Amino acid sequence: MHVQEMYRRLTGLVVFRRLLQDPVVAACGEMLSARVRGDSGDFSAACAGFEAALFQSSDSWSCYLREAVLESENVCIRGQAVGRSSVLQESLRRELAFFDQLSQLQLEDLTASLREPPEFLVGWVVSPTDITREYLRRMEEVGVKGYGIFARYHVFTVEEGQLAPVKHPDPQRLEELPGYEREREKVIANTRALLEGKPANNVLLYGDAGTGKSSAIKAIANAFADQGLRLVEVKKNQLYQIPDLIDALASNPLKFILFIDDLSFTANDDNFAALKAILEGSVGGRAGNIAVYATSNRRHLIKETLTDREGDDIHESDTRQELMSLSARFGLTITFGSPDRERYLHIVEELAKQYGVELDPRQLAVRSEAFAVRSGGRSARVAKQFIELCKAGVFS
Repeated sequence: MHVQEMYRRLTGLVVFRRLLQDPVVAACGEMLSARVRGDSGDFSAACAGFEAALFQSSDSWSCYLREAVLESENVCIRGQAVGRSSVLQESLRRELAFFDQLSQLQLEDLTASLREPPEFLVGWVVSPTDITREYLRRMEEVGVKGYGIFARYHVFTVEEGQLAPVKHPDPQRLEELPGYEREREKVIANTRALLEGKPANNVLLYGDAGTGKSSAIKAIANAFADQGLRLVEVKKNQLYQIPDLIDALASNPLKFILFIDDLSFTANDDNFAALKAILEGSVGGRAGNIAVYATSNRRHLIKETLTDREGDDIHESDTRQELMSLSARFGLTITFGSPDRERYLHIVEELAKQYGVELDPRQLAVRSEAFAVRSGGRSARVAKQFIELCKAGVFS
């Protein structure tokens, strides 16, 4: 393809127009534009700019463009679940065919007829691609692979009402969490139902601190990421933003867990009513691809004082029912209690195997129990702290 035609095709993208905002693709456009204009000085600078942008992440233009296209969010892939018009399908086909050609662009293709080619530039790597085939397959797997930022990341936070990817999420794995397998299995079963499109409950993980409630949710998100599960962590003061977030995610083919950690309220907390509305659903119904998973150290989620219990409300029983109704809106409540001695020692022994800590079993039991007493009681967190100290050589 002639350079001028290649430039026209790139700037004339419709379905993949957002790709022009990609810094490397934009730099490629500047390079092609400079080459079309015929100014060797401008072209050399634009070519250097393209290489500098590309080399930040890869030396292969083919691989970079392939990944950029596969992860692009556009009207066709968003509409995959509801069907696409024949016009969009044809536009998609033509642009994918163009990307296969563009991915083979080399420096020599641009400098062959230049009077003063930039011989000081070394060029970039290209390799055979089949972007068309891979992208069409990705569209068929969009419910598992996702698109846009959902294809690259599986854990998100909320910043100013928008999803922000977590580039280095907690790598917690289920097999690294001994001792609460029975409790976690219920959460896993509920998560599988969500992924399979079956009715899934909102889940409240209630129990003592350090028992692994938050770690369980993070580990489940990691375990099922390749099956189309995404985790969105929402802070309590962001609850008012959830309705808009749910509206934005409701049509997404992926499945989402909205994760609220360490949840509790005061009696007059405005966020209390906000979460009740979210759990109950709006007049539009509850999104079938979203579930709320929350952790709390309080069974009824409300910080209650003796004054609150006695109160001055005429209909005191109605008030107490209102306070208790929030936890009842979680369809599944799972208790993570402090481990007894047998469970605690089991956790210690399993963690010792994971960390490669070799101690006589009796010594391990005695020292871990003593450490728990000094740390305020037994818990999975205390067991992990003890084993990590053993691994570091603090206890030997």
